[in-house]
Amino acid sequence: MAVALTAAAMDLRFRRIPNWLTLSGVLLGLGLNLLLGSSDYNWRSALMGLGLAFGVYFPLYLLRGMGAGDVKLMSAIGALVGPGNWLIILILGNVFGFFAAILLLLSKGSFWGTLRNVGQVLYELAHFRPPYLRRAELDLDHPKAVTMPHGLAVAVGSCAFLVVAWAMSRR
Repeated sequence: MAVALTAAAMDLRFRRIPNWLTLSGVLLGLGLNLLLGSSDYNWRSALMGLGLAFGVYFPLYLLRGMGAGDVKLMSAIGALVGPGNWLIILILGNVFGFFAAILLLLSKGSFWGTLRNVGQVLYELAHFRPPYLRRAELDLDHPKAVTMPHGLAVAVGSCAFLVVAWAMSRR
């Protein structure tokens, strides 16, 4: 939680997730899983979680739809919790992010324009072309792009995961 909450605070305030934080998270995940390893969670599961997260997020970064800090943060979370738990955090964080993004778009009056952009992105991806080459505003770094700090969604997903895991352990 310390890694996820710190990342959320940094992402909200500076729109950046620092390398020192993500690298610390990866090292902490590998170290804790090596030191406290069990048959389910060990250094192998930490590496698999890191690899899965990187494999899912890095293509999004290459398409300029995700920042490098988001890729590194999710890789650190994967190293901390392993691949199965990382998938749950991914789902919980993206559900929150989906609703937060809709509220953000409605508040900025760009909901319908964003739906058109999503259609354009899907069309370009279906034709194996990076979307930002056809329309510059589909690039995350474009001044007109509506962006949301993904670190916040990751922190909410991580918190929700811990609450659910705690509740299930109490049964």
